[in-house]
Amino acid sequence: MHWLFGDQLGPHFLPDRAGPLLMIEARSVLRRRRFHRAKAHLVLSAMRHRAAELGDRLTYVKAETYREGLERAVGTGPVTVHHPTSHAALRLVRSLPRVTVGPARGFLVPQEDFAAWADARTGRQLRQEDFYRWVRHGADLLMDADAPAGGRWNFDQDNRLAPPRGAATLDVPAPYRPREDEIDEEVRHDLDRWEKAGEVSFVGRDGPRLFPATRAEALRALTRFVDLRLSTFGPYEDAVLAADPVMSHSLLSGALNLGLLDPLECVERAENAWREGRAPLGSVEGFVRQIAGWREYVWQLYWYFGEEYRHSNTLNHTAPLPDWWSELDADAPQARCLRTVLAQVRDTGWTHHIPRLMVLGSHALQRGWDPAAVTDWFHRCFVDGYDWVMVPNVVGMSQYADGGRMTTKPYTSGGAYLHRMSDLCSGCAYRPSERTGDRACPFTSGYWGFIDRHRVRLAHNHRTVQAVRQLERLADRDLVLRQEHARGDAPP
Repeated sequence: MHWLFGDQLGPHFLPDRAGPLLMIEARSVLRRRRFHRAKAHLVLSAMRHRAAELGDRLTYVKAETYREGLERAVGTGPVTVHHPTSHAALRLVRSLPRVTVGPARGFLVPQEDFAAWADARTGRQLRQEDFYRWVRHGADLLMDADAPAGGRWNFDQDNRLAPPRGAATLDVPAPYRPREDEIDEEVRHDLDRWEKAGEVSFVGRDGPRLFPATRAEALRALTRFVDLRLSTFGPYEDAVLAADPVMSHSLLSGALNLGLLDPLECVERAENAWREGRAPLGSVEGFVRQIAGWREYVWQLYWYFGEEYRHSNTLNHTAPLPDWWSELDADAPQARCLRTVLAQVRDTGWTHHIPRLMVLGSHALQRGWDPAAVTDWFHRCFVDGYDWVMVPNVVGMSQYADGGRMTTKPYTSGGAYLHRMSDLCSGCAYRPSERTGDRACPFTSGYWGFIDRHRVRLAHNHRTVQAVRQLERLADRDLVLRQEHARGDAPP
């Protein structure tokens, strides 16, 4: 019997030989953490939809734990499983003597190949750009012989436009949205019942389901993105509009992370659109970079750095998350950027990468919150959040807790960046250009507070030394720092 985890739902996770299948819906997973309600709904819906598709071939067990479900379904019989996607799940399957663990699927590069590539870079920092070019070569993605398509590896400079002046939304077709069915109704009924009985507890809101839960839905979402939205993705991929949280983003991360899509089919579809003249190279390269570059890199680093990496805390940030943040209370802060983005997370369990990094992550970094708690929050509150996704993304990139093993600098900024790349500052109680007084932007003053706390470390980083010099030249530096200290963790 072959065991499918709940994020191994596509056809590429089926065993090479036909045989009976097993899936276990373990209630203990929902008990351990306060997940976003929409995330719990999506995962259970996807699992139950897959069970319905596989029919009599699959045994679907509802149990308290994976061990209990396995014992009920298999007894002492042999079981195979593809390499799970978390350290905890891997420990579990390796602790079961009758379970044989096969290689991971759903990614572009075998783990042993990445380890060999990384080990060969002795004395040099691992960098996503180098890895990305290596993957492009190996998979022949956007390549013309040995040269990158269009003569450039990187279109980042073209893909950093601010949102169109005066526009509330991008003028692009809407993304694919699924229709709920009787399985979704059953899932919602179960979640309501469990929550009412006090068995589980959630944050956020649920419904209607916004993301694919089946292979067919995921393929429709991919097709709509490539055919109608990919062309405008690149230039505005880093821009933010309050009334248009989706912009031209693909919304495929959830489907990819559930295993409903394979990354290779996604990037090949995008490359074909360029080669057929249906999408510009800059947008296609930006999308390919997200999947074959960043997503793949994060997966590989999760395993390469090992389980202790999650405990990294080089900056010694230990402050707890405030209740307003943990409860997704979007009405608590006055800062329009935080109100807007927290509301998006509360209502949908999703927002794109720039609000995650430069609003949510940047605020947590500036406030000195415990990176392990921040990582757990992102894991629980995002529909596409899994351990392998969030540990490198949050510990390494967002919170710089690894001291630079993954990125070359902390990703935080003053309000000027948000003002330039979004419309979130319009109508806000604060002013991005002011760092003291009642209208001081919490990101602007928070940025200088962060630079001051870590100025010794940052002065030795060529990418941040200039910020330290600017801090030392601030005429109102002492006032800024006193104000930051007094702010504490009250909602800004």
